[in-house]
Amino acid sequence: PEPYVLDARRCISYLTIEHSGPIPEELRAAMGNRVFGCDDCQIVCPWNRFAKPADEAAFRPRHGLADAELATLAQWTEAEFLERTAGSPIRRIGHERWLRNLAVGLGNAPTTAPVLAALARCRDQGSDLVREHADWALARHGPGRGKVSVERQVERPGETGYSAPPCNDPSRS
Repeated sequence: PEPYVLDARRCISYLTIEHSGPIPEELRAAMGNRVFGCDDCQIVCPWNRFAKPADEAAFRPRHGLADAELATLAQWTEAEFLERTAGSPIRRIGHERWLRNLAVGLGNAPTTAPVLAALARCRDQGSDLVREHADWALARHGPGRGKVSVERQVERPGETGYSAPPCNDPSRS
């Protein structure tokens, strides 16, 4: 890529919101835990250094999504997804792409029993698109995990599903 030129096809917002197919494998690890968009460009934009946080209710996270664990979100049925994202832009990506994005985020998460169980559920109940991403994610958690039964995993005390702040800007924590 050329310096100072953005290739929108590599943009996390594009990949998680607009792109309907498989996310290229070489970009998945860099996505971290982002499952719907990314604010990094807004955070580093020099023009935004003058911006003030809005106190508008419409801009606040809804339905407890800001601190939800990815493993928990991956358990939502399509009906739950539609109900919990009503009135939210997240709803427009649909349940299939929601699960695809969650599989990528879970693939970048620490290995825990809830993460592995969520990925197994995505693999077993998802479409071919979701299954491909879940298998990739399971493989990142160890050799053969894409084919291993999650019931054999022993949950370690204190470990839960993966969650993290919605952006990497420490001033917004």
